[in-house]
Amino acid sequence: MKKTNILKQLFEIEKKPVKGLMAYEWVVLGYLVLTLLLILFTYTKLQFPEEMIWGRLRIAAITIALWGVYRLIPCRLTRLVRVVVQMALLAWWYPDTYELNRLFPNLDHVFATWEQQFFGMQPALVLASQYPQAVVSELMCLGYASYYPLMAVVLLYYFFKRNNEFERAAYILLGAFFIYYVIFVFLPVAGPQYYYLAAGIDNIAKGVFPNVGDYFNTHQEALAVPGWKEGFFYHMVEDAHAAGERPTAAFPSSHVGITTVLLCLAAQTKSWRLTAFIIPFFVLMFAATVYIQAHYLIDAIAGIITGLLFYFLLLLTKRK
Repeated sequence: MKKTNILKQLFEIEKKPVKGLMAYEWVVLGYLVLTLLLILFTYTKLQFPEEMIWGRLRIAAITIALWGVYRLIPCRLTRLVRVVVQMALLAWWYPDTYELNRLFPNLDHVFATWEQQFFGMQPALVLASQYPQAVVSELMCLGYASYYPLMAVVLLYYFFKRNNEFERAAYILLGAFFIYYVIFVFLPVAGPQYYYLAAGIDNIAKGVFPNVGDYFNTHQEALAVPGWKEGFFYHMVEDAHAAGERPTAAFPSSHVGITTVLLCLAAQTKSWRLTAFIIPFFVLMFAATVYIQAHYLIDAIAGIITGLLFYFLLLLTKRK
């Protein structure tokens, strides 16, 4: 009976469908326009400006087409599809930040210096070497690999349990993503896995952090993911890095920031089970980003701070 009711709710035509674009779709289009203007102003300095422009036009067309489908069949299912597609397109937007931020001087030497000054070492260099055990490695990689599944869990909880707040949750999540992407475009920090290799591990171990200049304009080589190389979750992280990672998006850590937003969204539901489920992954995510050398520790700390800031900022701008 419950399955029948769920299917009925999914396909039930809404009496008062939303006429325009959803708030989260305006966020996507706003970022699209902002970066399109940047592309046009720096057209001759970019390697693939035509592909970047056409990619944006395709995303705009997809967004309008999804709106059209919803207007033809205004139901919960088409609402869900609109969100799912925009979430899936994040995989396209992320590497796109690399194409733009290499227009600006790399700042890894500054962040690595701050890391050394604050902690007296490079935690990303020390953690994996101090704790190479298989259990630790797999826990760290599990935490890192939980990123997208956690988003699915939280959004689907809102969709099925608190549907009247579903669009707001999607707006907060996608809004946070695109704020991070704006930062990544104008603040080029590649992270330890790229910078340590470019600067030389010997230099890093000695506390010497050279300015690599425009090295990442033409180089995308990264250190191998540290940890137990036979692990199941290790291979998940390694494969994900090989498929879509770029020398971009290190500060602040969006992995930690978005997981912070997800924890806030879970707490907002007042479901102790959902919140309790997210908390251990939140802790693992914080540690994992440094352990696998994707981020400096200051990136992870900044991820928590900015995650909280973006959550409450976006919550205030999108009431029920």
